[in-house]
Amino acid sequence: MRNTAAEAVAASGPSPAIRAEEAALIARLIDTAPLPRDEALGVLRRELGAVQARVQQAFESRETHGLGAARRLSGHMDAIILAIHAYAEAVIPRGPGGREEAFALVATGGYGRGVLAPYSDIDLLFLTGTQVGARTERLVEFMLYLLWDLGLKVGHATRSVKDCLAHARRDATIQTALVDARFMAGNERAFNKFSAEFGKMRATDGLGPFLAAKRAERATRHARYGETPFMVEPHIKEGRGGLRDLQTLYWLARHAFGALKMPDLVGPESPGGGLLVEGEARAIRRAWDFLWTVRFHLHYVTGRAEERLTFDLQPVVAARMGYARHGAQNGAERFMKHLFLNSRDVVRLSRVLEPAIERAALGPPAIRREGDESLEEAGLAFADGKLVAAPPDRDFSREPVLMLRIVLAARDRGLDIHPLAIRALIRHARQAERLRGDAEANELFLELLTGKDAAKWMGLLNESGFLSRFMPDWARIVGLMQFDTYHVFTVDEHTIQAIGVLQELEAGLLENVAPVASELVGQLQSRRALYVATMLHDIAKGRGGDHSELGARIATELCPKIGLSPEETETVSWLVLHHLLISQTAFKRDIEDPKTILDIADVVQSPERLRLLLVLTVADMRAVGPKVWNGWKATLLREVYWRVSEVLAGGLTVPERDVRVARAKEAVAEALLGWPQADIEKYLSLGYPGYWLSFDADTHGRHARIIREAEAAGAPLTVRSAVLEARAVTEITVYAIDHPGLFSRISGALAVAGASIVDARIHTLTNGMALDTFWVQDSAGGAFDQPNRLSRLAVLIEHALNGQLKLTQEIRKVRREPARLRAVTVPGRVVVDNHASNTHTVIEVNGRDRPGLLHDVTAAISEQGLQIASAHITTYGVRAVDVFYVKDVFGLKVDNERKLTPLRAALLDALTPPEPAIPAH
Repeated sequence: MRNTAAEAVAASGPSPAIRAEEAALIARLIDTAPLPRDEALGVLRRELGAVQARVQQAFESRETHGLGAARRLSGHMDAIILAIHAYAEAVIPRGPGGREEAFALVATGGYGRGVLAPYSDIDLLFLTGTQVGARTERLVEFMLYLLWDLGLKVGHATRSVKDCLAHARRDATIQTALVDARFMAGNERAFNKFSAEFGKMRATDGLGPFLAAKRAERATRHARYGETPFMVEPHIKEGRGGLRDLQTLYWLARHAFGALKMPDLVGPESPGGGLLVEGEARAIRRAWDFLWTVRFHLHYVTGRAEERLTFDLQPVVAARMGYARHGAQNGAERFMKHLFLNSRDVVRLSRVLEPAIERAALGPPAIRREGDESLEEAGLAFADGKLVAAPPDRDFSREPVLMLRIVLAARDRGLDIHPLAIRALIRHARQAERLRGDAEANELFLELLTGKDAAKWMGLLNESGFLSRFMPDWARIVGLMQFDTYHVFTVDEHTIQAIGVLQELEAGLLENVAPVASELVGQLQSRRALYVATMLHDIAKGRGGDHSELGARIATELCPKIGLSPEETETVSWLVLHHLLISQTAFKRDIEDPKTILDIADVVQSPERLRLLLVLTVADMRAVGPKVWNGWKATLLREVYWRVSEVLAGGLTVPERDVRVARAKEAVAEALLGWPQADIEKYLSLGYPGYWLSFDADTHGRHARIIREAEAAGAPLTVRSAVLEARAVTEITVYAIDHPGLFSRISGALAVAGASIVDARIHTLTNGMALDTFWVQDSAGGAFDQPNRLSRLAVLIEHALNGQLKLTQEIRKVRREPARLRAVTVPGRVVVDNHASNTHTVIEVNGRDRPGLLHDVTAAISEQGLQIASAHITTYGVRAVDVFYVKDVFGLKVDNERKLTPLRAALLDALTPPEPAIPAH
């Protein structure tokens, strides 16, 4: 008969120290007579506070780590609960005759395993041999109220042995908790009866139903908390690669073999004949202790049962665990990398141990060598209808190329790889080192990278550790996170997601959100180079320096080693070097400026490279996270592509400015057909050349109508909005008397209204009026389109311009970001560029995003006597990157260092967030 963990733990019993602690506490509670309840509660509170403080002090002084602390806390809790049990027995009188059967006090769940986190629930079972009697009910109620009054969270059930078995059979969660049942006090005969019956029930039912239930539970849990162990705000307990996944392995091992700890499964004499090797058992222990340590820190830092490691907690926990900056990585990034590597080990060990437990419990697979000739020639066979290396003479350790062959066969035939083969893939991943430079391995790898379901198979090779051994540079980005709120995944996971986006583009699944890239991807001549470039585009992150430049060098060295031609190598290296070119231009430069387009065309030089670059940009951006891509960004990328494409095709060489202005005026005159000629001429006389080159004919037509209506009404201020659904933005047009600081005031009003500015154009007309256009979105990245919000926005702009709205005060009231994001810092940075434009000085400002940032920055620019012609606003998580095209009051560039020095200082000062408002008393 299998033993439960509880039987072994109960057999060993509490330590002598805990027994002494329990006896001393009981003496204080009962002595010659039981203390009154209030006095007893005071004694218990002091004792609980003392033991909690002792455990915390031992943990934080590093006298013990997470797992040791969890065991200490559980042991001290045993003493308190056993003392409460003894006190309850002394207080609650027995009934007439005193014949009522006593109950067994049983610890279940994690507490049953003898581990407890500082703010975790304490799971108790009050077990009776037969029916629950009246005194038992009183005792249970008395104990529970004492525990609750101590501030403890208690999960509890009062059941007979028969009820326990019935519930366990129906509910896998209850059965799991009972696997860890541990006798504490009371009716030991009832507990032994339950333990024997429970063991028989599990033996009769077998591992199959329990295993299926645990797998289903795990799938649901992963769907909720993340399918990858590489989420940048992981759930330590329930996420993939977390504590619950490790506990699942323990439950399976205990259910199948009664094993108490992973070393019990090492060696030929162990249950199952040696399901683990010593190194794997050590890795489980290491991950178990590391995760428990992180969990204890989370509980102590937050003062609650917090299991999610959010951005604000990461640097705190990292510092508490002794992580400091090393090279290019800060302490939080180093800590998170170690966490991710431990989580990946948990995922790997699950793939190693779970099929081994299943096979040991249910019997060996039915190996069938026969199949078609190509499978046999590849050294593969079937087991249970799934692929394995053909036994007995073919295995991954002797022929590492079989690891790639089996993955390719699974892909091409639509078959599953047998769990035992995946186990072997993980165990022998280091043999991939022998495949570097191997022609067949290179061919198979590139076929997997560029073929069907590439992201799925690259994910398997990454999780197994194969990629890190096959490409040593890859190992440096595994589990590497960037401490920001822009990236949702670690660098390796982001890269695999980007490969998946490429495949979605090729399958036509993104035609609605990325129509141009979806069309272009089928026209590419260098498809293989594109996939390799996607694989390598972030390969140099975390090394310090420009990751694009470093990555291009790595690509130049690596590509020939994996079988790419010199031409492909050059293309991959170029794509890695310039993979940010289109996005940075689209979001940080004025694409209406001819020089912007000509500069890109000069770098790209060929239509094929432009196509490759656009597709790679879309894949990269969409793989960052679900909230990064939106219609406005898609529009800007398309605009850049088409304009550069025209230049490269020779159809447009960016004609002279006067010609382009004349064309724009002709187009708007046609759009205003039906207007009196005098009105058309008047409108055409209002704009300077820069105005006519900044908008299309439809927008010019809207402006003409706004100006005509305003002048007819004699309105000093006109605010109009137009929702542009195709671009996922709302266009806000303000026509007002021009004066210094106008842009700053309007942007402040927009911040108070909750609108996020993504782009802006500022124009002064020949009649002295300003025509400023803002494109805004809501906080979710969609068009700001609710009628009531648009009405409020117009009112706020009016009040801001006439002085009724105290902008500085109102902006400070705007709802701030969640506390978890405040730990992410962004150093202020100001870059002045007099080469990006022939006519304007380009100022790039980097800083921590916050409500009103644009108002403060533009106010600083105005106070320095500069005029803003256009603004381009981009956010990367909490990092704001704002770019302004400016001139001085004479319409010239700003290139005098005496003017630039105070400008930089004023902008850096504007980037510093104001002190939070102090509420009035």
